[in-house]
Amino acid sequence: MDNIDAKNNSETIVLGGGCFWCLEAVFLHVKGILEVVSGYAGGSVQLDEKASNYELVSTGKTGHAEVVKIVFDPETISLEDVLHIFFTVHDPTTPNRQGNDVGSQYRSIILCEDKKQFLVAQKVMKEIESAAVWENPIVTEAAMLQRFFPAEDYHQKYFEKNPNQAYCQIVIAPKIAKLRQKYGKLYT
Repeated sequence: MDNIDAKNNSETIVLGGGCFWCLEAVFLHVKGILEVVSGYAGGSVQLDEKASNYELVSTGKTGHAEVVKIVFDPETISLEDVLHIFFTVHDPTTPNRQGNDVGSQYRSIILCEDKKQFLVAQKVMKEIESAAVWENPIVTEAAMLQRFFPAEDYHQKYFEKNPNQAYCQIVIAPKIAKLRQKYGKLYT
C-alpha cells in the first residue's frame, strides 16, 4: 500500500493514544496537517459503517483502538515530527490506559501504511526510549494498518464543537497547551 498520494503529495498515518478526541484536537493545531479523522482501527472485528460502533468498540471486545487518521504534507512536517508530537501529548508507557480511560481501545498504537513508516516509527520509539523521556518503558504497538473505520459524526472535531465541556477543559486543553509550549513553531 503506497502512502504517498501522487495528486497532492500527502502522507497518511493512523495513531492511537487514548481518547481520539485528544489526538484529533492536538493535530488540528499542527502546521502541515491537512486532515484529521477520528475512528477505529487495529482490531480484527469488521465494523458496520452504518451502525454506531462507539458502543461496540468501548466494550474492548473488538480489538480496535480509538485512533486518528492523520493526513499531512511531508514537505511541511516530517513523519518524525508527527511522531514526536504524538509521544509528547500522551503517555506511551501505560498499557491499555490513558489517565481514567482504561481498556485496550485506549492503547498506544501506531498503524503504518508501509514498511518505510514502520521503520521510522521504530526509530523514533528507540530515540525516545534512549533519551529517557519517560520514566517507564514505552509500550506503544507499531503495526501495519489493515483497515480504518471513521467514527460517528458526533466524534469528529469534538473539542472544536465542545470547548467548554468538562472533559475538554480538564483533559484536552492541557494537551493543546503542551503542544503550543513544546512545538510553538509547528503550532497553528
